[in-house]
Amino acid sequence: MRIKYNAPTVLTFTFISTLVLLLSNTLFPALRNSWFVVPGHGGFVPSHLRSWITLFTHVLGHADWAHLISNFSFILLIGPILEEHYGSLPLLIMIVLTALITGVLNVCFFSTALLGASGVVFMMILLASFTNISKGEIPLTFILVLVFYLGREIFNAFNANRISEFAHIVGGLCGSLFGFFRSSRR
Repeated sequence: MRIKYNAPTVLTFTFISTLVLLLSNTLFPALRNSWFVVPGHGGFVPSHLRSWITLFTHVLGHADWAHLISNFSFILLIGPILEEHYGSLPLLIMIVLTALITGVLNVCFFSTALLGASGVVFMMILLASFTNISKGEIPLTFILVLVFYLGREIFNAFNANRISEFAHIVGGLCGSLFGFFRSSRR
């Protein structure tokens, strides 16, 4: 029996994020904050290439091991199913677009920084409810996931914490839109 690299997009995303956290916690303490955090609108400098790069790379950085494990528990559970269903490249494009959209909206509307893959997690959660969709139908599972997951995030957005519920909501909306557009092309 051999081990198979069964979901290249999801596994590579996981390994790179783990490496970023490991390097940030050991050899390069400034790495995470320099290259893997989207600054809020006050810290985004349009003339600096680094600001533009972090719009994409913030999903690779995590605050600590608990943050990484909580995000990648979902990504490793849901991601391979999505990658098998949609394909590696389309899933990679969805991850990159979700990172960009959450990063840009964070810069536009918030003064706080954005770090982590939770927007991608919520994109995958909502997208997963579309894997068995038939044309012209809205899955009840999608409606329930939308109500439970995004409803909780909207409710939690009014609590003072260090979590970007906005990124969760935007990631979920991205997953919903990806699911609708992909299912309408079948």
